[in-house]
Amino acid sequence: MRLWLRDDERRPDPVPVPTDGRIAVLVGTGLWALALIPTLVYAGPITAAGGGWWIWTVVVGIALGLLGFGWLSVIRARKRR
Repeated sequence: MRLWLRDDERRPDPVPVPTDGRIAVLVGTGLWALALIPTLVYAGPITAAGGGWWIWTVVVGIALGLLGFGWLSVIRARKRR
């Protein structure tokens, strides 16, 4: 078995499959939003046990998901032009 092929021995690269990453980002952001509900309901016991960072982790997950969705929307709009 060889680890390196010459260019004339290689098969052509496959055609990229068109995908829409915005759906995956929306699903992930929705799951973070669902996780926010119990963390807010049980915020008192969570912070009393020293787990206040859990709430901020969920908030940051939602914020990054929204930023990612915006970024993917900008990229998609640029490709349409």
